Amino acid sequence: MSRTGLPPFRIGQGWDTHRLEAGKPLILGGVRIPSEFGLAGHSDADVLFHSVTDALLGALALGDIGMHFPDTAPEWRGADSLQFLQHAIHLAAKEGYGMVNVDVTVILERPKLKEFRVAIRESLARAVKLPVHLVSVKFKTAENVGPVGEGLSCEAQAVVLLEAVSPAS
Repeated sequence: MSRTGLPPFRIGQGWDTHRLEAGKPLILGGVRIPSEFGLAGHSDADVLFHSVTDALLGALALGDIGMHFPDTAPEWRGADSLQFLQHAIHLAAKEGYGMVNVDVTVILERPKLKEFRVAIRESLARAVKLPVHLVSVKFKTAENVGPVGEGLSCEAQAVVLLEAVSPAS
């Protein structure tokens, strides 16, 4: 245990997927990506922010994003996923934890995302209040396998490390 009485570190893993749909915006990490299709969902369907939110909630053993923001609730229709991430960060602070680093992988066949890496990484760093060098964003394809590989969906996976910073309140 740390001097705060909390476990010194907690780690969480998050995952999210959304269908691709013509005419929808493609938003990843709060950055709008030019594309003829985007992610379908109740909120803005930002799989990157959703996966980080789930990783934080998992590290804290506080359930998942759907428990906190049900897709049946009208108030979350079209919501900016940054709200979900900020909620999870607030819960971490309330529990006495701060984020050490975050590592995210986005799996999408197209469009290619490499030219948006810096913008997405900087946006995520701002959102989680970490220096950019503690934020990793990677892009992969599914090599034409499964729903992602067939161009039907997009996935994101995230891992976060939390450190006890103050007594829980």
